[in-house]
Amino acid sequence: MSFVRSPAVRSVTGVLAFAFFIGACASTLSPAVSPTEQPVVAPTDTTALAPTVAEPTPAIALVDGLGRSVSLDGPAERIVSMAPSNTEILFALGAGEALVGRDEFSDYPEAAVEIPSIGGGFGEYNTESIVALQPDLVLAGGINTPDQIQSLQDLGLTVYMVANPLDFDGLYANLQAVGTLTGHQTEAEDLVHQLRNRVGIVTDRLAGTSTVSVFFEVDGTDTTAPWSTGSGTFQDYLIRLAGGENVVAFEGWGQVNLEDLIASDPEVIFYSAAPYIPTTVESIAARPGWGVITAVKNNAVFAVDTDLTDLPGPRLVDGFEAISRGIHPEAFE
Repeated sequence: MSFVRSPAVRSVTGVLAFAFFIGACASTLSPAVSPTEQPVVAPTDTTALAPTVAEPTPAIALVDGLGRSVSLDGPAERIVSMAPSNTEILFALGAGEALVGRDEFSDYPEAAVEIPSIGGGFGEYNTESIVALQPDLVLAGGINTPDQIQSLQDLGLTVYMVANPLDFDGLYANLQAVGTLTGHQTEAEDLVHQLRNRVGIVTDRLAGTSTVSVFFEVDGTDTTAPWSTGSGTFQDYLIRLAGGENVVAFEGWGQVNLEDLIASDPEVIFYSAAPYIPTTVESIAARPGWGVITAVKNNAVFAVDTDLTDLPGPRLVDGFEAISRGIHPEAFE
């Protein structure tokens, strides 16, 4: 390829030639560099010459609830949720659009119901459906067994197990982890900040209140031996945080003998409420032998939506607020 020099280029060339000539003459009269010195060469700035390369998306690596290191090339874009709490967390973080499959029990928020079901609930998960959805991340929960998780891993799927939290700090950590996995770190930080503030407001109101004995009924199908929740559960944690003392002494979940319950004489009773649970305040008061309990005599029996205490998602704070109001109503007047 040949170039035609314009007059402007020729004039510039002439100036440069003249300058070079003057410089050459000057160098013969007084050399700027002695023969023993090395000439200083200015470094060449190659920044403008370097091609622009897009920065690669940083890899994500987190340790899940089973102690396994789980890695992603970038934020997950196709997610399958195997637990209602995980589904709730995704929508709370603004990552609901990435959800392509959910377990049968995931019905909150309402938008979750529109997502294809992959089974679960009281039946088995449809593994073929999960694989067909081509998720780049499967979120398992505490309701899922290690064998279920391993079987999905064996199919080449990336599975992150979100452990059941034992306190609010554990809940906040779960929210931040899912935020990182989905590219919604900012939303997770904002949500954690909001939840911390709400918990702080309640605990401030409860400061200086006295301890109240509490019984939490999980299932009252057998009124002579109702199921309750003891230490090591989130319900027990909420009771203690709200200024209550759980009258149940065992760990985890189990049945309580009616005689022992009457002897413990709780001042407040909570029971799990849901569309499939027939228990009411009136039915508890009508149970044989329950009328002598202080909570029943003082009408201190309260229903708590089971989703607010059983699902380890953001609504646990709602459950804390409800339980706190039941135990210490005077603090919220």
